Parts: sequence; structure tokens; C-alpha cells
Amino acid sequence: MTNLTNARIVLPGGVATGTLRIDGGRLAAPSAGPGETVDLGGRHVVPGFVDMHVHGGAGASYQTGRPEEAERAARFHLSHGTTTTVASLVTGTPDELANAVAGLADLAADGLIAGVHLEGPYLARDRCGAHDPDLLRHPDRAEFARLVRLGRGRLRMITLAPELPGALDLVRDAVDAGVLAAVGHTDAPGATARAAFDAGATVATHLFNAMRPLHHREGGPVAAALNDPRVTAELINDGVHVEGAVGRLAFRAAPGRVALITDAMAAAGMGDGDYRLGVMDVRVRDGRATLAGGTSIAGSTITMADAFRRAVTVLGLPIEEAAVAASLIPARALGVDSRVGSLEPGKDADLVVLNDDMSVHRVMKAGRWV
Repeated sequence: MTNLTNARIVLPGGVATGTLRIDGGRLAAPSAGPGETVDLGGRHVVPGFVDMHVHGGAGASYQTGRPEEAERAARFHLSHGTTTTVASLVTGTPDELANAVAGLADLAADGLIAGVHLEGPYLARDRCGAHDPDLLRHPDRAEFARLVRLGRGRLRMITLAPELPGALDLVRDAVDAGVLAAVGHTDAPGATARAAFDAGATVATHLFNAMRPLHHREGGPVAAALNDPRVTAELINDGVHVEGAVGRLAFRAAPGRVALITDAMAAAGMGDGDYRLGVMDVRVRDGRATLAGGTSIAGSTITMADAFRRAVTVLGLPIEEAAVAASLIPARALGVDSRVGSLEPGKDADLVVLNDDMSVHRVMKAGRWV
């Protein structure tokens, strides 16, 4: 047993000073008893971050499906507070995606990651961003069914453009298979986005980015997502994808429904240089990742710790609201909030200890320091 004393415990409703007790890898009700005591010196403790959209880090990509690369990326983000990771794949050939899903499903079964997210290949060409336009295709229900089988229950989400032929049927297939359907990389008008949400889609992939922009006469997918209480809106809070004023607008328009994500690619933690995202060449300069020879943003280079810190210090969110956006809201979207996402007795002892400047001091996963 471990007692974390003198802690400023960040809860959904505020901050409480006290002790966190860990027993058998889970949070327990505070009580006197034997065990190791760690004095946190008045530092804040937040739930372990839950990143539902991340492509890699530390020079490694989930796209290969190789265990050594996936482990390097996952452990890098874990060291920065992400205790629950969903590995995201960009558009690829049918065989590439099949191999990656199968390989990552094994790692999810071992607990290294929490599942797999298919960002594509059923995306709008005009909003494809850093996805190879030559590999984009219309929704293929047979291909998707194959990926579900290969995922063995570990395929957690698929992002698609709802205006494509057959997209709404695939949304329904995803729901039936227990896979989250997300609207993204889309040029859909608002009515089509709303139809996708009515068909069962519950996530807006990186709100504002790679989608028809908000217009006062045609709200598009942005207005559809912000106005629908069923929808979780992902937000890349890196100061590149979305400026602070727009980030604050999203939190005010959809309270309790904005999930911070990184959309991080292999360059996270590596500095400037040349990288790959799927089959696309990416250049990173001053922390900004763009397609080589172009201006399209190609994912981010941040960690969830960066996104969380910016939510507090740049967007001006109360620390408890930022913690909910970085942990509980994505956990709810993924359906794992009974186990992670908040500091409650009975949940996994996944937590992040923060310094006064909101930087990471220590990280615990399942009751063990990492």
C-alpha cells in the first residue's frame, strides 16, 4: 500500500487537499494503515491523461504495427503523463492497415495501448490533410468488417467523412461492432454531419481541422458537433492547429464535451527534422509539422502534458476543467471511465503529479511509478 500525502487532489468539481491511498494498483478510500508514505509537498495530482488520438512519438510510429516501435511511442507518452493511449493509424493500403491493426491488437491485449483508431481511409479528398490522396477510397463495408475481425475487440474508433457514398451505412456498422464512429476530414454540410450523428457517430475528429469551416450561413460539421450533446469534440491544443481564442470558444460552446488530444506523430519529443507519417514525408521546423514541400499540417509534436498545461496557462481553464478535458471526457467517449479518467476509489491508480508550473513531476500507472 502507498499513501500519497500532502496532495492537492484535482477532482471534477474542484481541488481537495488530502491523501491518496493506493492498494493493489487501485485507488482506495483514505484511511490510516501501514505502507509507504510519499509526501508530495503540496503538489497537484491529476488523473492520468487519456489520449484518444495519437500516431506516435520518440521517433516511432504506430503505423508499422511493430511491437518495438509501438512500445517506444507508448512509453514516451507515458513518461509525460499519458497513462491510456489509443494508437491512431493514417490512411494506408488495405494490407498495410490490416497488418497494423492485427499487430496493435496484440499490444492492446497486453495492455500497452488501449486500442486502435483508424483515421481513414474513408476521407474527403479536399480535406485529406496529411493523408495520401491516392490511397483514399469510398467506405468499404467488407474491408471494415475484416479490420474489425483482425482487431479482435481492440478496434476502438474510425474517422470518416459522412458525405462519401455508403458512409452512413458504415457508421451504423461501426456502432453495431462496438466501434466509435467519428466525423472528420470532411467537407460535409451541416445536415450531413447531423445525419451521421443521428446514425450513431459520437466524436468530431480534431474539431476545426481538416473539416469544412464554420460559416454563418452554413455551420457545417463544426456547428453540428458543438450543438449536439451526444458528441465529444477532439481539440489539438498546441497553438498551431487552433488558436487560443478558438479553443476557449469550443470549451464555452460545448462544456463537458471537449477532449484534449495530441494527434502527435513520430517527431514528438525529437525536435526539428525530417520524418514520415504513413507514406508522407513530413518536415518539422520550430515544432511545427508540415508535409514536405507544402503547408498542410501533419499532426503535432506535443504531449498531453503540453496540451494540459496550455489549457491552464494559455486558455485560462481552471485546473479541474483542464483535467476533465485531458482525462475524464476522453475516457467517457471511449467507454473506459469506470476504470480511468478520475481520481476515485476503485479506479486504476493512474495519476500525474504536477509542479507549480504545471510541468510533470512524477507519473504513476496502475499503482507503480514510471
